[in-house]
Amino acid sequence: MNIILLGPPGAGKGTQAARLQANRGMIQLSTGDMLRDAVAKGTPVGVKAKAVMEAGELVSDAIVSALIGERLDASAEQGAIFDGFPRTAHQAEALEMLLDERGRTLDHVIELVVDEEALVERIVGRFTCAVCGTPYHRTLKLTREPGVCDVCGSTEFKQRPDDNEQTVRTRMAEYRAKTAPILPYYEERGLIRRVDGMAPVEQVAAQIDAILDS
Repeated sequence: MNIILLGPPGAGKGTQAARLQANRGMIQLSTGDMLRDAVAKGTPVGVKAKAVMEAGELVSDAIVSALIGERLDASAEQGAIFDGFPRTAHQAEALEMLLDERGRTLDHVIELVVDEEALVERIVGRFTCAVCGTPYHRTLKLTREPGVCDVCGSTEFKQRPDDNEQTVRTRMAEYRAKTAPILPYYEERGLIRRVDGMAPVEQVAAQIDAILDS
Protein backbone atom coordinates (compact mmCIF):
# COMPACT_ATOMS: atom_id res chain seq x y z
CA MET A 1 0.00 0.00 0.00
CA ASN A 2 1.47 3.34 -1.10
CA ILE A 3 -0.36 6.55 -0.25
CA ILE A 4 0.04 10.31 -0.17
CA LEU A 5 -1.28 12.16 2.89
CA LEU A 6 -2.36 15.74 2.22
CA GLY A 7 -3.48 18.39 4.67
CA PRO A 8 -2.42 21.80 5.99
CA PRO A 9 -0.25 22.23 9.09
CA GLY A 10 -2.17 21.13 12.18
CA ALA A 11 -4.56 18.88 10.25
CA GLY A 12 -3.12 15.78 11.94
CA LYS A 13 -1.02 14.22 9.16
CA GLY A 14 1.85 13.47 11.53
CA THR A 15 -0.43 11.77 14.04
CA GLN A 16 -2.06 9.60 11.39
CA ALA A 17 1.24 8.75 9.69
CA ALA A 18 2.70 7.62 13.03
CA ARG A 19 -0.35 5.41 13.61
CA LEU A 20 -0.06 3.83 10.15
CA GLN A 21 3.61 3.13 10.75
CA ALA A 22 2.89 1.50 14.11
CA ASN A 23 -0.20 -0.47 13.05
CA ARG A 24 0.55 -1.36 9.43
CA GLY A 25 4.35 -1.28 9.24
CA MET A 26 4.31 1.46 6.61
CA ILE A 27 7.22 3.91 6.32
CA GLN A 28 6.81 7.69 6.19
CA LEU A 29 8.87 9.27 3.43
CA SER A 30 9.30 12.93 4.35
CA THR A 31 11.58 14.60 1.81
CA GLY A 32 13.00 17.04 4.35
CA ASP A 33 13.88 14.30 6.83
CA MET A 34 15.29 12.09 4.09
CA LEU A 35 17.54 14.84 2.75
CA ARG A 36 18.98 15.56 6.19
CA ASP A 37 19.49 11.84 6.83
CA ALA A 38 21.15 11.21 3.45
CA VAL A 39 23.51 14.17 3.92
CA ALA A 40 24.40 13.02 7.44
CA LYS A 41 25.10 9.45 6.27
CA GLY A 42 27.01 10.57 3.17
CA THR A 43 25.04 8.40 0.74
CA PRO A 44 25.71 9.00 -2.99
CA VAL A 45 22.52 11.07 -3.28
CA GLY A 46 23.30 12.77 0.04
CA VAL A 47 26.71 13.89 -1.26
CA LYS A 48 25.09 15.45 -4.34
CA ALA A 49 22.40 17.12 -2.25
CA LYS A 50 24.97 18.54 0.20
CA ALA A 51 26.98 20.12 -2.63
CA VAL A 52 23.84 21.74 -4.05
CA MET A 53 22.69 23.06 -0.66
CA GLU A 54 26.15 24.37 0.23
CA ALA A 55 26.10 26.31 -3.05
CA GLY A 56 22.87 27.93 -1.87
CA GLU A 57 20.78 26.30 -4.58
CA LEU A 58 17.52 24.37 -4.40
CA VAL A 59 17.73 20.59 -4.52
CA SER A 60 16.50 19.44 -7.93
CA ASP A 61 13.57 17.13 -8.61
CA ALA A 62 16.09 14.59 -9.96
CA ILE A 63 17.94 14.46 -6.64
CA VAL A 64 14.73 14.20 -4.63
CA SER A 65 13.49 11.43 -6.92
CA ALA A 66 16.79 9.56 -6.53
CA LEU A 67 16.49 9.93 -2.77
CA ILE A 68 12.98 8.48 -2.77
CA GLY A 69 14.16 5.67 -5.03
CA GLU A 70 16.90 4.81 -2.51
CA ARG A 71 14.38 4.63 0.33
CA LEU A 72 11.89 2.57 -1.69
CA ASP A 73 14.64 0.09 -2.56
CA ALA A 74 15.63 -0.17 1.09
CA SER A 75 12.08 -0.60 2.35
CA ALA A 76 11.51 -3.92 0.56
CA GLU A 77 7.79 -4.67 0.54
CA GLN A 78 6.72 -2.14 3.15
CA GLY A 79 4.07 0.35 2.15
CA ALA A 80 5.00 4.02 1.97
CA ILE A 81 3.39 7.27 3.12
CA PHE A 82 4.60 10.19 1.01
CA ASP A 83 4.87 13.50 2.84
CA GLY A 84 5.98 16.72 1.13
CA PHE A 85 6.36 15.06 -2.29
CA PRO A 86 4.99 15.41 -4.90
CA ARG A 87 4.11 19.11 -4.97
CA THR A 88 3.91 19.64 -8.73
CA ALA A 89 2.43 17.71 -11.64
CA HIS A 90 5.98 17.04 -12.86
CA GLN A 91 6.92 15.52 -9.49
CA ALA A 92 3.71 13.47 -9.54
CA GLU A 93 4.75 12.01 -12.89
CA ALA A 94 8.25 11.30 -11.51
CA LEU A 95 6.76 9.47 -8.52
CA GLU A 96 4.57 7.39 -10.81
CA MET A 97 7.68 6.38 -12.76
CA LEU A 98 9.64 5.55 -9.59
CA LEU A 99 6.88 3.30 -8.33
CA ASP A 100 6.33 1.68 -11.74
CA GLU A 101 10.03 0.82 -12.04
CA ARG A 102 9.70 -1.10 -8.76
CA GLY A 103 6.46 -2.85 -9.62
CA ARG A 104 4.47 -0.61 -7.27
CA THR A 105 1.47 1.62 -7.67
CA LEU A 106 0.08 4.63 -5.83
CA ASP A 107 -3.11 3.38 -4.17
CA HIS A 108 -4.67 6.49 -2.64
CA VAL A 109 -4.18 10.22 -2.20
CA ILE A 110 -5.89 11.00 1.12
CA GLU A 111 -6.69 14.61 1.92
CA LEU A 112 -7.55 15.62 5.47
CA VAL A 113 -10.19 18.29 4.86
CA VAL A 114 -10.36 20.99 7.53
CA ASP A 115 -12.21 24.16 8.40
CA GLU A 116 -9.37 26.66 8.26
CA GLU A 117 -10.87 29.09 10.79
CA ALA A 118 -11.45 26.28 13.28
CA LEU A 119 -7.98 24.93 12.59
CA VAL A 120 -6.40 28.32 13.29
CA GLU A 121 -8.24 28.40 16.62
CA ARG A 122 -7.11 24.82 17.37
CA ILE A 123 -3.45 25.60 16.73
CA VAL A 124 -3.24 29.10 18.22
CA GLY A 125 -4.90 27.92 21.44
CA ARG A 126 -2.38 25.14 22.12
CA PHE A 127 0.02 25.30 25.07
CA THR A 128 1.88 22.78 27.22
CA CYS A 129 3.21 22.39 30.74
CA ALA A 130 6.82 23.59 30.69
CA VAL A 131 7.83 20.83 33.11
CA CYS A 132 6.05 17.60 32.08
CA GLY A 133 4.81 18.54 28.59
CA THR A 134 1.11 17.81 29.20
CA PRO A 135 -0.87 19.48 26.40
CA TYR A 136 -3.67 21.96 27.02
CA HIS A 137 -5.85 24.35 25.03
CA ARG A 138 -7.26 27.77 25.86
CA THR A 139 -10.82 26.79 24.90
CA LEU A 140 -10.83 23.01 24.46
CA LYS A 141 -8.79 21.81 27.45
CA LEU A 142 -7.92 24.19 30.27
CA THR A 143 -6.25 23.10 33.51
CA ARG A 144 -8.70 22.08 36.24
CA GLU A 145 -7.18 24.64 38.60
CA PRO A 146 -6.34 27.88 36.78
CA GLY A 147 -2.61 28.17 36.14
CA VAL A 148 -1.71 24.79 37.66
CA CYS A 149 -0.81 21.67 35.65
CA ASP A 150 -3.21 18.78 36.30
CA VAL A 151 -0.39 16.22 36.12
CA CYS A 152 2.65 17.65 37.93
CA GLY A 153 1.35 20.78 39.63
CA SER A 154 3.73 23.12 37.81
CA THR A 155 2.68 26.73 37.27
CA GLU A 156 4.93 27.20 34.23
CA PHE A 157 3.54 26.82 30.72
CA LYS A 158 4.85 27.41 27.22
CA GLN A 159 3.59 27.79 23.66
CA ARG A 160 5.42 27.02 20.44
CA PRO A 161 6.62 30.30 18.90
CA ASP A 162 5.11 29.40 15.51
CA ASP A 163 1.67 28.74 17.02
CA ASN A 164 0.50 32.29 16.30
CA GLU A 165 -2.23 33.35 13.90
CA GLN A 166 -0.06 35.09 11.31
CA THR A 167 2.38 32.19 11.01
CA VAL A 168 -0.42 29.61 10.86
CA ARG A 169 -2.28 31.48 8.11
CA THR A 170 0.93 31.89 6.11
CA ARG A 171 1.66 28.15 6.34
CA MET A 172 -1.89 27.36 5.22
CA ALA A 173 -1.58 29.66 2.22
CA GLU A 174 1.69 27.94 1.31
CA TYR A 175 -0.01 24.56 1.59
CA ARG A 176 -2.83 25.62 -0.76
CA ALA A 177 -0.34 27.00 -3.28
CA LYS A 178 1.78 23.84 -3.23
CA THR A 179 -1.10 21.36 -3.21
CA ALA A 180 -3.37 22.93 -5.82
CA PRO A 181 -1.20 21.86 -8.80
CA ILE A 182 -1.33 18.13 -8.02
CA LEU A 183 -5.02 17.77 -7.14
CA PRO A 184 -6.25 17.83 -10.79
CA TYR A 185 -3.57 15.28 -11.72
CA TYR A 186 -4.82 12.78 -9.16
CA GLU A 187 -8.51 13.68 -9.55
CA GLU A 188 -8.26 12.58 -13.19
CA ARG A 189 -6.87 9.23 -12.04
CA GLY A 190 -9.61 8.75 -9.46
CA LEU A 191 -7.13 8.50 -6.59
CA ILE A 192 -8.32 11.34 -4.36
CA ARG A 193 -10.07 10.32 -1.14
CA ARG A 194 -11.17 12.89 1.43
CA VAL A 195 -11.71 12.50 5.16
CA ASP A 196 -12.99 14.88 7.83
CA GLY A 197 -9.80 16.18 9.38
CA MET A 198 -11.76 18.09 12.05
CA ALA A 199 -13.15 14.89 13.58
CA PRO A 200 -11.57 13.37 16.71
CA VAL A 201 -8.29 11.55 16.06
CA GLU A 202 -9.89 8.10 16.45
CA GLN A 203 -12.61 8.94 13.92
CA VAL A 204 -10.08 10.27 11.40
CA ALA A 205 -8.09 7.05 11.85
CA ALA A 206 -11.23 4.98 11.26
CA GLN A 207 -12.00 6.90 8.06
CA ILE A 208 -8.46 6.30 6.76
CA ASP A 209 -8.59 2.60 7.70
CA ALA A 210 -11.89 2.23 5.83
CA ILE A 211 -10.25 3.67 2.69
CA LEU A 212 -7.16 1.46 2.94
CA ASP A 213 -9.21 -1.68 3.64
CA SER A 214 -11.75 -1.08 0.85
